[in-house]
Amino acid sequence: MSQTQAAVPPAVMAAERVLEVEDLHLSFRVRGSDRQAIHGVSFSIGRNESFGLVGESGCGKSTIALCAVRYLPRNARITEGSVRVAGRDLVTMSMPELRRMRSSAVSMVYQNAGAALNPSIRIGEQVAEVFRVGGASGSEATDRARGMLEKVRISDPGRVMHRFPHQLSGGMQQRVIIAMALAPNPQLLILDEPTTALDATVEAEVLDLIAALRREYGTTLLFISHNLGVVTRMCERVGVLYAGQLVEEGDTGTVFDDPRHPYTVGLLRCVPKWGSRKDAGLLDSIPGLPPPVGATTDHCVYADRCALAIDKCRQEYPPLFDVGPGHTSRCFRHEVARDLPRASAASLPGTGQVVASNGHALIELGNVSKTFRQEGQQIQGLVDVSLRIAPGEALGLVGESGSGKSTLAKVLLGLLEPDSGAQLEYQGKNLPVKVGGRGQEQIRAIQIVFQNPGASLNRRHSIRRIVGRAVTKLLGLIGRQREQRLIELARSVRLDRSVLDSRPEQLSGGLKQRVAIARAFAGDPRVVVCDEPTSALDVSVQAAILNLLVDLQRSKGVSYLFISHDLGVVRYLADRIAVLYLGRLLEVGDAETVFGGPHHPYTEALLSAAPILHGEPKTRIRLEGEVPSAANPPSGCVFHTRCPRFLGDICVNQEPPLAESEPGHLIRCHIPIDELRRLQRVGQPPAAQESPEGPAAAKA
Repeated sequence: MSQTQAAVPPAVMAAERVLEVEDLHLSFRVRGSDRQAIHGVSFSIGRNESFGLVGESGCGKSTIALCAVRYLPRNARITEGSVRVAGRDLVTMSMPELRRMRSSAVSMVYQNAGAALNPSIRIGEQVAEVFRVGGASGSEATDRARGMLEKVRISDPGRVMHRFPHQLSGGMQQRVIIAMALAPNPQLLILDEPTTALDATVEAEVLDLIAALRREYGTTLLFISHNLGVVTRMCERVGVLYAGQLVEEGDTGTVFDDPRHPYTVGLLRCVPKWGSRKDAGLLDSIPGLPPPVGATTDHCVYADRCALAIDKCRQEYPPLFDVGPGHTSRCFRHEVARDLPRASAASLPGTGQVVASNGHALIELGNVSKTFRQEGQQIQGLVDVSLRIAPGEALGLVGESGSGKSTLAKVLLGLLEPDSGAQLEYQGKNLPVKVGGRGQEQIRAIQIVFQNPGASLNRRHSIRRIVGRAVTKLLGLIGRQREQRLIELARSVRLDRSVLDSRPEQLSGGLKQRVAIARAFAGDPRVVVCDEPTSALDVSVQAAILNLLVDLQRSKGVSYLFISHDLGVVRYLADRIAVLYLGRLLEVGDAETVFGGPHHPYTEALLSAAPILHGEPKTRIRLEGEVPSAANPPSGCVFHTRCPRFLGDICVNQEPPLAESEPGHLIRCHIPIDELRRLQRVGQPPAAQESPEGPAAAKA
């Protein structure tokens, strides 16, 4: 292969370039010295094209996005290169010109929609303000705001305009942000992790919405995500960033099917293949950590983590090689990158048993209901939930936001008191419903790993003090014994001993999550609740955390209640699956049966919405409307208002029981299991996946 500079793909040459990033260098001023974060990045995006940026946290994705709107922190400075939107260089633009550009030509959708909306201003005012900035009058801006909310498929936009952000679901908040971003009809729309906090069905709806609006408005997209399945679905081309350098670029299908840089290969192998299970082996992970911001090198920046590195890689800086039409790779060994050795994949022999040796499950929840009272209304958070968790078993808990997953976890932890009549047992003995009434042994036995480790760790204390406090409180260890236990915990979660003297803000997201896991395991728990432990992590850190959880399950016999929106991750880790909807269990069974089908129609819709990186995507089943209010749930089957396999009056008038349709497989549905199997064509090839008759035909 011949060496070239970054070739501009024919698709971009033929189309008008909307975004051009050329030889971009950016540095941050930290403690009196400049630390370079972006090292000569170049790429272009044509009109009506979608370009994805992927890579680990800290590689520079969001920094490049902020350069495209020149919305950088005060200590950031573009030292070389240019960033042009519609042919105009933002780097040299005056502030008045920049404001006009931001209000008309380029918009950005941020990761956290709740933080991007003003909590004290009603939704209608916030959306209308975008039109007023563009010159619309008060009444015209209000009318156009209502029309824009209709465009993003918000039902009853008149009422929504009078609400405050906290009164909307996460999916609705994200739609409002998209409406505001598209209001000025920008030429370039930047989306920075727009679906990270959303569940599978809402994520699919938001992605469908973005795709439809892109076609209608002819908008160009810069799409940033650590979810490679989402990038596959949304982007024609993709760039792979590592340590502020673009190491591979090309058509998304080509790059993901035929990667030519070891880093790209490593990222793709970190993602659990759809249907893969932990007992088949641990996930591949990328060893080591990316270099810190400001690190400089005159050779390949990835050499220290690359299993294919040779002497030349450690002595020379690789140029971009042309490895195919519009496909470039910054690697001397691009021809053999796909031969990257796999990490050792130790298997996990055996999983949880059905019951403990004394005849009881480790955890048993019976008839658990939880009613909240808010503004004079009764809201049903949980309704007659009964579940078992066996010793050494991972029970996956899935469902849309608001289905009751976290409520159930808090009841198990004793942080929420269930309604009267609930039965909680641990090792066959009564488990008090309030944590204050539990003995020390019971408190030690049930611990939690929170979704956001940064918010759950005291940033003023060192890791030694954070984890050490748990060791002292749960085990009563002090002095040398406490220190020995701290070192053992650090080793078990693969943390360097030096990390113990750090504070949380000095650690990456992956390291903070390892600290949170170490704290949860400080007292040798028997059950650990994992509430979205990997949702905010990039794929390489996610793989390392999942491997760690599997290893701890195998070595310590711990059980998990694993809550996640990522169905591929749940499929990999969980031995059994429980599906919640409006606080009710709709399906329970072993993972192989629940994911393999036939499924409850709600489970079927969840699985069809999941973005898949490896393998054939499922036919998308759209769930119409929002999740009904838990204060006024539908009669009969609570899912009937959205069910794609709605039968009629029986669904409206009768609530189906949670019945055992097959050994160990419970489904709450009026449709018999054999009929579900026929409708879903379980076990038949894709060609036979025809749309069934009736309401089930509501598919994309």
